[in-house]
Amino acid sequence: MGCESSLDPRVARLIDANLDRAREGLRVVEDWCRFGLERDDLVISLKDWRQRLGKLHQERYKRARSTVTDPGAGMEHPAQLDRHSPRQVVEANCGRVQEALRVLEEYGRNVDAPLSAEAAAIRYGLYDLEVTCLTATSGNNRRNRLEDCQLCLITSPCPDLVDRVTAALRSGVAMVQHRCKSGSDLERLAEARTLAALCRDHGALLIINDRIDLALAVDADGVHLGQDDLPTDVARGLIGPGRLLGRSTHSLNQVAEAHREECDYLGLGPVNNTAVKPERPAIGAALVGEALAITHKPVFAIGGITQANLDALMAVGCRRVAVIGAIMGADNPEKASQNLLSSLSRPTL
Repeated sequence: MGCESSLDPRVARLIDANLDRAREGLRVVEDWCRFGLERDDLVISLKDWRQRLGKLHQERYKRARSTVTDPGAGMEHPAQLDRHSPRQVVEANCGRVQEALRVLEEYGRNVDAPLSAEAAAIRYGLYDLEVTCLTATSGNNRRNRLEDCQLCLITSPCPDLVDRVTAALRSGVAMVQHRCKSGSDLERLAEARTLAALCRDHGALLIINDRIDLALAVDADGVHLGQDDLPTDVARGLIGPGRLLGRSTHSLNQVAEAHREECDYLGLGPVNNTAVKPERPAIGAALVGEALAITHKPVFAIGGITQANLDALMAVGCRRVAVIGAIMGADNPEKASQNLLSSLSRPTL
């Protein structure tokens, strides 16, 4: 390590500053993992790293501190003001910590070998933890937005698809499910990319029906699966924890099963007879009310829902619906979307 008298005071100040920087940055990330994500596993690692660095923050480094003569003290950069989300704060502070640890590793190598080794070990650990934290943050953001969604537009093929979806998004629709059972994969991919860009521009969630590969290809917010599609655990393993996973259900037993699994939301129906799936009998609004009593997950009623029959669902406490024809087949999709959203937002009497 070298004797204290041989330590260059400039190096001591540098080590002190970067120990402070690393520990402070770790605390910023730790608090988001604790209060924002409620991820005890991440908090434990971050706290451990802070404490390990604290034990190596020797008195000789602290004595070398001099904020009065530090030309960088109080200096700010415009980029510091351009952090508008927890994700940006986490990214910035992980980068700050990684840079500080690299400095400690390099300058500590000849004067404090234990500190240098510890800085290297923590830096590599933080690379992996940052990815986990950012993925969880994205998932947290998507799930918060999902909670606020009342109306999901499910698309159907039509020549003016983009115009109709755009009109719905302008009206406040916050969730679009791309459903396309025809055409080539190249055509579906092109359409999904267009919808992904539209949804991003309007701050809406994009869900891809059935196709996990397309969802990943266009960086969609999630995927919606039917009862005959991949099991939930397999699908979750493919899309990861950061994306939404929806499941179609048609009975209370299926609702209960989806509730126990790692699904984020449920589609329940058909509430009414529908031309999309004429082979399925209507379950009625009453069953939707029963489903709401057995799961806390968002439940979107689906199947022949229009402005005219919405009151029956609202009477049983349903405030989330997914529609196709009510918007895709409307003469004025913008007005139809506004009317549905207005009704769903109406206070309960």
